[in-house]
Order: sequence, then C-alpha cells, then structure tokens
Amino acid sequence: MPAIAELGHVGIFVGDLAVSRRFYTEILGLVVTDEDEASGMVFLSARPEVEHHELALFRGRSAAPDSKIVQQISFRCDRLDDVLAYYERLVRRGVPINMSMTHGNAVGVYFADPDGNNCEVYYRTDLDARQPFLRLLDFTKPADELMREVRALVAESGAGGADGP
Repeated sequence: MPAIAELGHVGIFVGDLAVSRRFYTEILGLVVTDEDEASGMVFLSARPEVEHHELALFRGRSAAPDSKIVQQISFRCDRLDDVLAYYERLVRRGVPINMSMTHGNAVGVYFADPDGNNCEVYYRTDLDARQPFLRLLDFTKPADELMREVRALVAESGAGGADGP
C-alpha cells in the first residue's frame, strides 16, 4: 500500500485576495512564493526552502460568510512561546479569537481569518491525551506555567491512543 508522507498544501477560495494575502503574510508571517494577480492566485509557505507552498489562496469565494466550508486550517509552531506571541499579535490586531486551549497533545489558539475560516496556531506537547480532549487555557500566563497546567489536566484525564482507555 502506498503511504502519504505529509499534507502538502491546502487551497481556499477567498472573498478579497489582497485582504487575505495581507492577513496571512503580515499577521501569520507566511511568505509569498508565487502569485498571479490576473488569475487571482497567491501561493504561501512557512518554509519556502522546503515547500513551495502550504497554503494557496484563490479569488472567487461565493459562499455566504456564515457558510461552513473549512473546519480549520492549522499551523504548527516549534515552541509554545511562539503560540503565545501569535496570541498577543492576534489580540493586538483585533483578530477575533475563538478560544485558547489544549487538546493535551497540543496547545493552541483558534481564530478567524478575514473570510471567517477557523484557523489555529498550535504547539505539539508530545503528551499522550485521550481524545476528544479540550480544556480552555489563559494565554496571559507564562509558557512554563501553562505546560504545568496541561500536564496536570492530562494526568487527570488519562492517556489515549491505541493503548489508552
């Protein structure tokens, strides 16, 4: 059986290409690797030296703003401090925050992009937490305090995975 190595990229239709381009570059820090204004396409990457694009934006969203199209678009960070810095940046820029939370195996902040798509910036904790697992967190606390809290919450809940309950 062939095996998928990783998700390569996601393409989404947006209502205003310029607004979405600014959001993903100025707020999330993605890099534009290619774009074609005439065709209404922008290609973005968090690691352009490895992956040409992880997100592709296309002009032409025609769904109503309250339509549920994309469940979430998630971006992984290598450090919890990065997630907390994004949280502060999102709040400063007035980006609607949906929640700051942990799934036990990750700590993240959920927010809306300009088209109302649910996005997440998260840090993988490498803790084994039984899913579904969701606990709200106060992202004004320091990273080490948050991780102590997450470890305690996971310990209370029990491990997951194939060997979990």
